[in-house]
Amino acid sequence: MTESIVTRFAPSPTGFLHIGGARTALFNWLYAKGHGGKMLLRIEDTDRARSTEEAVTALLDGLTWMGIDWDGEPVSQYSRGERHREVAKQLVEAGQAYYCYASQEELDEMREKARAEGRPPRYDGRWRDRDPSEAPEGISPVVRLKAPLNGETVIEDMVQGSVTFPNKDLDDLVILRSDGSPTYMLAVVVDDHDMGVTHIIRGDDHLTNAARQALIYKAMGWDTPVMAHIPLIHGPDGAKLSKRHGALGAETYRAMGYLPAAMRNYLARLGWSHGDEEIFSTDQMVKWFDFDAIGRSPSRFDFQKLENLNGHYMRSTDDEELAELFKEYLKAVDNGAEVLTWLETEANAQKFIAALPGLKERAKTLVELHESARYLWVQRPLDLDEKAAKLLSEDARALLGRLAPQLEALDIWNAETTDAVVRAFAEKEELKLGKVAQPLRAALTGRGTSPGIFDVLEVLGKQESVARIRDVAQ
Repeated sequence: MTESIVTRFAPSPTGFLHIGGARTALFNWLYAKGHGGKMLLRIEDTDRARSTEEAVTALLDGLTWMGIDWDGEPVSQYSRGERHREVAKQLVEAGQAYYCYASQEELDEMREKARAEGRPPRYDGRWRDRDPSEAPEGISPVVRLKAPLNGETVIEDMVQGSVTFPNKDLDDLVILRSDGSPTYMLAVVVDDHDMGVTHIIRGDDHLTNAARQALIYKAMGWDTPVMAHIPLIHGPDGAKLSKRHGALGAETYRAMGYLPAAMRNYLARLGWSHGDEEIFSTDQMVKWFDFDAIGRSPSRFDFQKLENLNGHYMRSTDDEELAELFKEYLKAVDNGAEVLTWLETEANAQKFIAALPGLKERAKTLVELHESARYLWVQRPLDLDEKAAKLLSEDARALLGRLAPQLEALDIWNAETTDAVVRAFAEKEELKLGKVAQPLRAALTGRGTSPGIFDVLEVLGKQESVARIRDVAQ
């Protein structure tokens, strides 16, 4: 019987799910799903100053919006402090760790001496083999792991390959602070072991941590999970990803109008590939994802690629599903309440769905869809943008005044019949179609650009269309 795969996503609650964390969560989720396993969620909330309920909620909301779920309840690392202390005590009793009474002044001296000698700062092991009876009074000790002094620690990484660390560079790290709180290194190992984690997938900035954590696994006699350290995401210029590049929270991408499916597809392609394919469904990602197709070089975040991909998903999403995604987007943005109220009416909801085929062809994001669909819910008389105001010259208004009765006389109102009337009218006026269609667009939408004008006429309906034309006509 093969071992069941268990991955984990273990973010620190800093207020949002940033884009690098979202990709790490996605990779863990895809690997677990693809192998019939589980992905667990652990909130590394030991920094009590930064770990608020709001921050945890923002993380969970970000994952939920991304469509990434997890198995079981989220685990709080802070709540497991007693278990971490228990393991530290076991290590001391087994001779694998020891109490260190070095003062802050002594540690500062070690650091200064190392710097003066051109060495990296290392703890010099002065309490490693001393009897605790020599302990000075009034100093609460830390607990340090007794790391091997010779040899090497090798991490057989599924992405990075075989990575070797000389043990002399891995000094006796602190696993329990003087106040009894566990360090990150100890807490992570104990939690991963107790949660049955078999595969650790995380950023390659944790690669050195992996070596130190491997020493703790070995000292406890525990199996070390399979490691896969993925390269970080850089900006388009190759520099470390920052806010100007797109190192934003998931809720920001949501407010920018990106679809969850497009975000999953885009993030999956940041560092992982399946041949030359750029677009694939979530089911395909689950089926195909594996470590051998993850590159070792940092990937570059590209907003234009994300936008183009999102445009593809906008066009290919079913109209009713896109309408629901649009409502979710409206709930997340400041200016969405009015439109949500408008959409509550069944007739308006159907009008919006009827307009979607024309709207989504031109929109790359839900923000653009929001703007281009504005003509559906704006109240008469319409505010005109600069281009629309310019199109509605005195002559154009007079032209629309002559067109209005002909549209009003139509018995059957749809894109085809209105098209026929407007074309015949333009021919009679000896004008090109655009000379009629452009001011008509301005009158109907208040904008210089819109979906196809005959689609707009059909969706607005006869009564509203004629009323808007008459508002500006002379």
